[in-house]
Amino acid sequence: MQSLSTEPLRWIVAWAFALLATRTPALRAQTAASQAVAPSGVTVSGSIRARSYSWDWFGDTANGDYTYAATLVRIALAKSQPTYDWQVEAALPLILNLPTTAVAATPQGQLGLGATYFAANSNTPNTAALFLKQGFVRWNSLGGIMGQTLKVGRFEFNDGTELTPKNATLASLKRDRVTQRLLGNFGFSDVGRSLDGVQYGLTRAGLNLTGVIGRPTQGVFQVNGWPELDVTVLYGALTGQLGGDRHPAEWRVFGLGYDDYRDGVVKSDNRSLALRSADTRSIAIGTYGGEYLQVMPTDAGALDVLVWGAAQAGVWGTLSHRAGALAVEAGWQPAALGRLQPWIRVGYDYASGDRDPSDSAHGTFFQVLPTPRVYARLPFFNMMNSRDTFGELIVRPSKRLAARADVHALRLADANDLWYSGGGAFQPGTFGYTGRPSSGQSGLAMLYDVSGDYAVTSHFAVGLYYGRAAGMAAIQSIYPSGNHGHLGYAELLWRF
Repeated sequence: MQSLSTEPLRWIVAWAFALLATRTPALRAQTAASQAVAPSGVTVSGSIRARSYSWDWFGDTANGDYTYAATLVRIALAKSQPTYDWQVEAALPLILNLPTTAVAATPQGQLGLGATYFAANSNTPNTAALFLKQGFVRWNSLGGIMGQTLKVGRFEFNDGTELTPKNATLASLKRDRVTQRLLGNFGFSDVGRSLDGVQYGLTRAGLNLTGVIGRPTQGVFQVNGWPELDVTVLYGALTGQLGGDRHPAEWRVFGLGYDDYRDGVVKSDNRSLALRSADTRSIAIGTYGGEYLQVMPTDAGALDVLVWGAAQAGVWGTLSHRAGALAVEAGWQPAALGRLQPWIRVGYDYASGDRDPSDSAHGTFFQVLPTPRVYARLPFFNMMNSRDTFGELIVRPSKRLAARADVHALRLADANDLWYSGGGAFQPGTFGYTGRPSSGQSGLAMLYDVSGDYAVTSHFAVGLYYGRAAGMAAIQSIYPSGNHGHLGYAELLWRF
């Protein structure tokens, strides 16, 4: 088992000492008063999430059929004051019984996420690490201005969460179909991702302005989440709410800058290995876009619409970069079946691919640092060189129980490009996205999955998931002995 990491973050330590040295007299007085009655006002909270995963990767081989277990423990100390609050949180991921023979030669590669965890942690089947997940101070009503906040330190951030709608349907739509498309904490993984940096926010009468600059931490599949990566992200968004209670709606415009200057990392794209290995220049990409979502009550039940889009420009090493993505979705909650509270949704997601690997331009949409599993529940694909036509049914027969079933028809946007998977940089020497050849085919898979979540109490919940992907021509060309992929897991979650 990997030893517990105690590597300090130079940035966090420097920030902490600077914070102590530069506090205002009012904050020093508040701190002294709180220490006099310590630990009054300090809250302790946390969670323990345990999962058992069962993978059967494409190919019908014993190496791709395995089970492993993972537990993530998070414990936080926090205190809130009228003018500021702080939080310190530690995380301990523990992953056991990872497959030791599930990494195959190219192009088959890593046979599921169990193989990814194994490879990312020095080929260790049992691994754990203790690290700082979050550690920040947030000033509220900054400069005496109500609604103005500043957060400094290590924190989690998901794009699209700047405002929380009052309408429950709109809030669910944002959580499940908007947030984390480009920048997320990868909370599905058994480690996760944080940012070391600064977040500014200003909220005024249904408008929010948010800015973030930071460096992502190591993590996601690598259990040691202490270090930063040589990657910088710069994010800004303006979000507005309109329509009132009758026709609630929300819009957002955003910009996201990404600069990856890690040394010796081979990029994943459709050029030859020799060309990619020789390209040591950095990636610097700007992503600009927005979304609009609205809920419309009718006598037959609530309708909703969502449109999200983004365009990219920049440099991909020695290549120029131009790409784009689009999502169009709609939903209906039939009033006639009110007891089940059904929600029927359909949608189409598109992300551009690269047409010509021999030219001087790169056209594959780059998903930056997302949480891909939000949109790919069996995470063998992502929003890069992809077309996803889907239907979804959610039923909520009680406040404690929710069930969901999806069908996805998946194709590659361009048959000259690769089949991509992954969710971005997570360790110094690994690019974070993998690409497998398409063999000139665009058909990827039909994905069918179901899930259920039940809140036993307000602190304890259980969840189940099963997904089956029937591989099409692009997958069959790589795994001719079997083209079906399966993932199932059971989850126990306790919050305290």
